[in-house]
Amino acid sequence: MTGTKKTARVFALAGVAALALSACGTTGGNNSANAGSGNSSGSGSCGHYEIAYMGALTGPNGALGQNMLGGINTALSEYNAKHADCKVTVKTFDSQGDPDQASKLALNVVNDTKVVGLIGPGFSGESKATGKTFFSAGLPSISPSATEVDLTEQGWTTWHRVIGNDSAQGAADAKYLTGKKVFVVDDASVYGKGLADVVRKGLKPVGNDEVQTGQTDFSATVTKIKGSGADAVFYGGYYAESGLLVKQLRQAGWKGLFMSGDGSEDPAFVKVAGSQAAEGAVLSAPAAPAPADFGTKYASANPGKTAGLYSTQSYDAANIFLAGIDAGDTSLSKMNDFVTNYSGTGVSGPIKFDSKGDIQTSTIYAYSVKNGQLDTANPAPIK
Repeated sequence: MTGTKKTARVFALAGVAALALSACGTTGGNNSANAGSGNSSGSGSCGHYEIAYMGALTGPNGALGQNMLGGINTALSEYNAKHADCKVTVKTFDSQGDPDQASKLALNVVNDTKVVGLIGPGFSGESKATGKTFFSAGLPSISPSATEVDLTEQGWTTWHRVIGNDSAQGAADAKYLTGKKVFVVDDASVYGKGLADVVRKGLKPVGNDEVQTGQTDFSATVTKIKGSGADAVFYGGYYAESGLLVKQLRQAGWKGLFMSGDGSEDPAFVKVAGSQAAEGAVLSAPAAPAPADFGTKYASANPGKTAGLYSTQSYDAANIFLAGIDAGDTSLSKMNDFVTNYSGTGVSGPIKFDSKGDIQTSTIYAYSVKNGQLDTANPAPIK
């Protein structure tokens, strides 16, 4: 364990696990299980466990969190259909991506004795605000989306992510923009500024500016961009603001290339910007397009919804925890060991964590807005 504040909780879960071992497998664990299969092999009655999800489900960037929850629901739907006596559910904690709200919710997460693991937090700022709490409680977590580089430099041995960090994405974005006169803007958030700073290091911007999350008037930034002679803009932040920024740039007559990172890589970006203003925008992400059959499985588990960015990562994260449950590793310490040593191939790609909790292999893709829609099926890998 990594802390003593929740010792009683750990002992309680360990007792539940001891009763469940013969029903859900052995404690040895199968760390090479396929995260994307949804075909865990446990059988018999093993009670009821919860996987927690923390992230934005409502608010200006709620679409990204809904993508994550949909991926979790897909994995649980498959698992529970094959394990009638071993029910696993998701308990959601809607932080709206706000670090302050997340900090308050974190205490509720660690006090829930049915929770064996956390998927999330969804955003980097809330991850930084809550990481110490989860670490102190010994709660294993897998973020499908928090990409800020320093998150895995805190010594939180319970924290993992199944997505490449901003160091890799920012370097790829800078490479994509090579030869352009680039103006860099960030939203001052942990994620947005972190990504933008990596881009800045990779090229020599003709100008820089900082805006704020929740801002709606970008006229001052538009004036700076037009006055700089930039033929490209990189924005570090989320779609709620990036969509408005590109909309106001186009209204002002600026015709250059607009690029942003994974915080903007969602159809909601096009909705905010308008299809005409969004046309031609490039949105990068350390995430490959979903396999052809994933959309069908997703729609079955989430009627009326379609998979989006982070859906496959969340599906894989859920399946790692489900494999740990099948292995009988349901105490927090054993589950964390299972996750830390996990190796397999999910629908999002190969999954193996380094000593800090970062995924070892990640490819950055450039997604484009074409004919008024974000083309999520045919991204170009940035090499």
